[in-house]
Amino acid sequence: MNMEMLRCFFLWCLIINVALLLNWFAFFSLAHDWLFRLHGRWFKITVERFDKVHYFGMAIFKIMIFVFNLAPYIALSIVS
Repeated sequence: MNMEMLRCFFLWCLIINVALLLNWFAFFSLAHDWLFRLHGRWFKITVERFDKVHYFGMAIFKIMIFVFNLAPYIALSIVS
């Protein structure tokens, strides 16, 4: 596996993960009430706690995207 292939790999990982994050945010924003009712059947959770869990999850996912996809892509771009 050469550097160019590895750089393309991290770029595609970045694109896919950002698309997943944007879909999560859009689904959470546009279908918030439905999503809360769906999860409310399984878990006893307040709306505030539900929002906090999702925003925390999105924040952690975004940090992981930066650390494991964006940083290696930038490093490989600088090296090559």
